[in-house]
Amino acid sequence: MLTTGVRRPADLRGEDLELLAQGIRFTAVSGEERAAVSLPIPGKFTVYNALTVIGIAKQLGISLTDCAAALKTASGVKGRVEVVPTPGKPYSILIDYAHTPDGLENVLSSVKDFCKGRVIAVFGCGGDRDPMKRPIMGHIGVKLSDFAVITSDNPRTEDPMAIIEDILTGVKQEDGEYIVIEDRRAAIRYAMDIGKKDDIIILAGKGHETYQDIGGVKRHLDEREEVAAHLREKEETAWEN
Repeated sequence: MLTTGVRRPADLRGEDLELLAQGIRFTAVSGEERAAVSLPIPGKFTVYNALTVIGIAKQLGISLTDCAAALKTASGVKGRVEVVPTPGKPYSILIDYAHTPDGLENVLSSVKDFCKGRVIAVFGCGGDRDPMKRPIMGHIGVKLSDFAVITSDNPRTEDPMAIIEDILTGVKQEDGEYIVIEDRRAAIRYAMDIGKKDDIIILAGKGHETYQDIGGVKRHLDEREEVAAHLREKEETAWEN
């Protein structure tokens, strides 16, 4: 049996952990063998997942060095703490599928571990789903972020603002900073416009989805495209000025 962890006496350990907005770095140690490991997937959970993979590979006779080389090219699951490129910007953006109270709490808590600036959470709640979760989501979103942008998720057949009002019931239980922007595209752009050095913007709820269900109609909405489009527009405006 091989034990893994970030402390002794684990057989396979992760040492010198660096939790960054763009991923993680650590040194994998097994006996006298050491290797620098880096993955473009943020969060401490990535360290534990990587150690598990390395442990299995070690049992198959693969060296730490080869494991580290393979992990360097690994990519995460789309929409799960996914890093969105923001070249030249002082902030970072992550997309996550967190659309439940537990999911939102987990991702915001994880990001707080390595965020050196503010955590800006952009989130809403789905329509035609359990309305009791909405105040809970609002409470968690404001409590675990430094600034929250309350917006629409997939309102489906419900009134988007009615859903937001349910969310605000929980938001107002905390003395946190927030703004309501119903239009999700506008909410994303607002978060980017207020982003400062070392801030991390979490776009929570959509994850891998590339649509928004409004009134029972699925309209195209890819948050990666929205981020890229706003960056282009800002760059074009800067050139014009």
